[in-house]
Amino acid sequence: MTRSLIFALALTAVAALPGSADHEPPDVPYENVPYNGRFTFIRLKFTPSYWGPGDYMWGLDLKWNHDYPRAGAHLSTILENLTTMDPNPTENILAMDDPELFKYPWAYLCEVGFWTLTESETRGLREYLLKGGFLVVDDFVLHHWDNFEVQMHRVLPGARFIEIDPSDPIFDTFFKIDTSKYIHPYYPELRPVYYGIYEDNDPNKRIMVLVNYNNDIGEYWEWSDSGLVPIALSNEAYKLGINDVIYGLTH
Repeated sequence: MTRSLIFALALTAVAALPGSADHEPPDVPYENVPYNGRFTFIRLKFTPSYWGPGDYMWGLDLKWNHDYPRAGAHLSTILENLTTMDPNPTENILAMDDPELFKYPWAYLCEVGFWTLTESETRGLREYLLKGGFLVVDDFVLHHWDNFEVQMHRVLPGARFIEIDPSDPIFDTFFKIDTSKYIHPYYPELRPVYYGIYEDNDPNKRIMVLVNYNNDIGEYWEWSDSGLVPIALSNEAYKLGINDVIYGLTH
């Protein structure tokens, strides 16, 4: 039986199951670019507390796969066109306890309202951040904060979520960012807020975790070539993404 047939049968079985933590999602096929020293958009995967069929890659709503693979590929293209960087053109997917993660200084995590952690993943992400890794958390709103806060405090006990001052270097690393220009693509009534978890909880030190709360920057990256989102807002999202990458590579 071929792998494609096995996967098709797995999806058929998934369609008949309620999405929940009681039924772990199937493994999904993807191929990472081997480490070659170039910047790579790293997407962190996890076992979601709720999942099911969905209009996302592999026909599954796994939460961590939202906007994959177009968001990272598009951001990498913009990085190549506007900076002197020569990034890999695709996203890599890694687990938080994968030793390969330590080869990459920058990682992206989304839909953290459904984020769960094993003890191994908790230790892995903690070590990654404390050893210099930079994490962007994106695409979550309102009450999803509660789960994010619980899980993040497992990773970094005692961490404080400090609202980032507009004068912080992360907003002036490559582009001068005016955070008032950002709106959620689906919930324009929400006010996006940017929080940082700083090293030693000191705003004078580096940001280890950038939190895009009440926002979905990855959505703008994904659909920037489709006409579904305003060009001006996509441009602002790319500015923020470029700053995030440059900051993560230099701090």
